[in-house]
Amino acid sequence: MAHCALNVALYGEVSRWAMTERNRAACDRDRDYFQIGPSSLSCTDIGLSWKVNEIANPLPRRLKGEVFADMGKGWHPDVFSLTSDAAHRWGPLQPRARVRVRFEQPALDWEGWAYIDANEGDEAINEGFNDWDWSRAHLADHSTAVLYDVRSRDMNAQSSQVLALRFAPGQRPEPFSAGIRQSLGKTAWGIERHSFGDASHLTRLEQTLEDTPFYARSVIRANMLGQDVIAMHETLDARRFASPWVQALLPWRMPRRT
Repeated sequence: MAHCALNVALYGEVSRWAMTERNRAACDRDRDYFQIGPSSLSCTDIGLSWKVNEIANPLPRRLKGEVFADMGKGWHPDVFSLTSDAAHRWGPLQPRARVRVRFEQPALDWEGWAYIDANEGDEAINEGFNDWDWSRAHLADHSTAVLYDVRSRDMNAQSSQVLALRFAPGQRPEPFSAGIRQSLGKTAWGIERHSFGDASHLTRLEQTLEDTPFYARSVIRANMLGQDVIAMHETLDARRFASPWVQALLPWRMPRRT
């Protein structure tokens, strides 16, 4: 627990971003509870609760409130090992959970659907990957389509490993055809973004939510499993992340506190 942080990002009319790293002295945990400085995460037999008490950066503003994800009675945090590299594991805790957001600062009250996953690794992220694109979309039947496009260090620039999986509550993940790889254009920092979609439909960028030197979060429009969907999309350039000039910039967005 030497390097722990709670990352909170709000987009839209109310925009905030916080990710303060804390050391072991500021953290505590047991089986169902995890304290990270003034914020915490707790787990019950019906869901997950985040109590947020952070300072946004780089413009200091209070972020205080609670997020509750209803995971369904009797849920358990089993994570599927889905990546092809055994050193990195990823999978959903709940592909479609009902979430309630209640914030005092800023004032925010919202309910809707959420996708909750987890990932872990046994090595630094830039040791296993060059870059990746990831996207997630809710489908009409309440299932979730996830695309995971990985380019690892031993691949040439034109090759990748693609996971296209549909998750439905209570069922094992089902693979589906990802379609063709399509460019979403470069970010302002020059990161290449890609996604997949049916060959007869253009996958296009709708909005950029986060644009950093090594990472971008976006909203895209695509066609998956014959459905037109709005999807959340992420791109990470692990080589850029590991570069010395990017590492020197990180404390501006991720300060360290005891």
